[in-house]
Amino acid sequence: MSRPADPLVSVVAPVFDEGDGVDGFVRRTGAVLQAAGLRYELILVDDGSTDDSWPRICAQSGADPRVRGIQLSRNFGKEAAVLAGLEHAGGDAVVVIDADLQHPPTAIPAMVQCWSDGAEVVEAVKRNRTGQPPVARLAASLFNATFTRLTTVDLVNATDFRLLSRPACDALLRLPEHSSFFRGTSSWIGFRRTVVEVDIDHRGDGASRWTFRSLCRLAVNGLTSFTSAPLHLVTVVGFGFAAFSVVLGVQTLVRWLRGGSVAGFPTVILVLLVMGTFILLGLGVIGEYLARIHEEVRGRPRYLVQGRTGPPAGEQPVIVGQRAEHAEL
Repeated sequence: MSRPADPLVSVVAPVFDEGDGVDGFVRRTGAVLQAAGLRYELILVDDGSTDDSWPRICAQSGADPRVRGIQLSRNFGKEAAVLAGLEHAGGDAVVVIDADLQHPPTAIPAMVQCWSDGAEVVEAVKRNRTGQPPVARLAASLFNATFTRLTTVDLVNATDFRLLSRPACDALLRLPEHSSFFRGTSSWIGFRRTVVEVDIDHRGDGASRWTFRSLCRLAVNGLTSFTSAPLHLVTVVGFGFAAFSVVLGVQTLVRWLRGGSVAGFPTVILVLLVMGTFILLGLGVIGEYLARIHEEVRGRPRYLVQGRTGPPAGEQPVIVGQRAEHAEL
């Protein structure tokens, strides 16, 4: 597929309580894109921040019309913020990146080059996990390996840092589900893809805003919104317990016919505990899927926009020296 001679690259970054990090992100990312000679727009999505992130986004947009801001009415979560950015992006290629500078902006020119060479989706994969505690690293690796095994979508060392061509982005936005999982759905849509390896940096400012609870919630939402494999797993384990019950029943009957005593009160208690645990876990899995169905049936919007800053959607500022003008796309 032919590429535009002077493509517009949209860089989407969700922001939540980043504070001083907003200025550093805009400065560093802009410097990288300008040095590469790319025509670009930065779309910063404020996901209900409680600090001064939005005023800083407005200040950056006022200083550079290539910076656009979207303020959500409350904290809808990273997935909704990414979706909002994608829906407001007007570029020929759209890059999703974290605003904390752990994803290196220096990799964007290489990703754009891969897109120019014909790739529709360019995924950044981790070479390292700088600054991530061992427990968090183990949990992330376990989730990615489990997700990959259950869905056949490879998330090992995967990140949300990736580039989508306009056709790939439009295909992703056509997916109708309320609960989305960008890392999974952007792989599910297919399209010609390639990968670039990146080194994860330390956060540009402060500590991570992700708590253990929020990470667990993200993992559960990712699995239940993307695949029904956990439900099938409950069924498989149920058949396993049924087979075990048949074997145990036959053994008990044979011993009774031979006149042997059927001792094993501790065994019975253990079996009841195991089965009870499995039943409760199975009900929990079913409950999560019922919650997903409930969200879809309600049909509420995935996010609400409270404010915008920068050029109107559909217009791209053209920088002429130090003066900014608006040009229709």
